[in-house]
Amino acid sequence: MDIYKINAQSLNLIKEQPFKLEKDMQKLFEENLTILTGLTLVKSEFTLKQFRFDTLAFDNERKAFVVIEYKRDRSQSVVDQGVSYLNAMLDYKDSLILEYNEQSLGKTLKRNDVDWSQTRILFVANSFNDYQKNSTNFKNLGIELVEFKRYEKDLLTVNFIERSKHAPTLTHSNIADNEINVVANITKEIIIYDEDTFFRLGSEKTIELYERFKQAILNLDDQIDLIYTKQYAAFKKNKSNVVDIVMLKGSLILYINAAWGTLDDPKGLFRDMSSKGHWGNGDYEVSLKDTEHLEYILSVIKQNLG
Repeated sequence: MDIYKINAQSLNLIKEQPFKLEKDMQKLFEENLTILTGLTLVKSEFTLKQFRFDTLAFDNERKAFVVIEYKRDRSQSVVDQGVSYLNAMLDYKDSLILEYNEQSLGKTLKRNDVDWSQTRILFVANSFNDYQKNSTNFKNLGIELVEFKRYEKDLLTVNFIERSKHAPTLTHSNIADNEINVVANITKEIIIYDEDTFFRLGSEKTIELYERFKQAILNLDDQIDLIYTKQYAAFKKNKSNVVDIVMLKGSLILYINAAWGTLDDPKGLFRDMSSKGHWGNGDYEVSLKDTEHLEYILSVIKQNLG
C-alpha cells in the first residue's frame, strides 16, 4: 500500500521506514496494544515451559488468551511456531490464569471464565509472503496475521489479514504425519466463530431479519467493523463496541453499548439492563421480531457513534 501526502498540485510519496529490530516493533505495538487490537496486555516476554512468548494478552470480548509474536524477516515460518505455541497454551491453561491474576488487572480469573476455544496466536510483521498467508488460511486454526508498517512523518498502518470467505477446515489430509497428534489437539478445541456459526443459532426468519439490520448498521458509518463471538455479532468502531446482536430462533436481541440514561429513546422501546446480566455490551436492550422500528432504532444507535 502506497501512502501519499497532497502537496499543492502534486502528490508526495511517504516512504516506509521498516522496523530494523523486532524489539522496536514489539515495544511500539505493546505500548499501543489496546488502541491497535482492543486487547489487554498481561505480560511482555512471558515464559511457559520451554517457550518464551513475546507478548501475552487477553481478549476481554472473547474471554480468551492471545499470544503475539513479532517477525521482521518475512521468510520465517509462522505455522510451525504457531501450532507449538497454541498447543502449549492449551496444555498449560492454569499457568496462563495464574499469570493473569498475578498482574492485578482488575478481576480474578477462574478456569471457567476463559473461553479456551478462542485461544489465538497473532503474528505481527512488516509484511507476509503468499506462502505464509495461504498456510494459515484455515477456519479452525487459531493463527492470525497482522501487517504493521511504519512510515516517515510518524505514520503507521495496521492491516489484519482476513481469511478468505471460503477458507477450508484443517483436516488430517493437510497435516504431516509427525504433526497429526499436536494439530488434532488444537483443532479439537479451537473454534473460529464466523457468520456461518452465528447463523446456526437462528432460524430462517431471524437470519433474514439479521441481514436487514446488519446492512443498515454497517451503512451508518464506513468505519464500523463486524466480528463474531460465541454469543453475539459485535459491530465495532475504533475497536469499541457500538452495537451487539444476539441471534435466537424466534427473535434478535440488540444491545447498544451505552450507559443507561445517556441516549434519547422517546418511544421507550429499550429496556434498562444496567443491573441485569446479559451477553452483549451496554445497558440498552431491545427485542426484534420484525423491521417495524428499524429506522427509529438506527436513530438511537446514531447517538452512540459520536
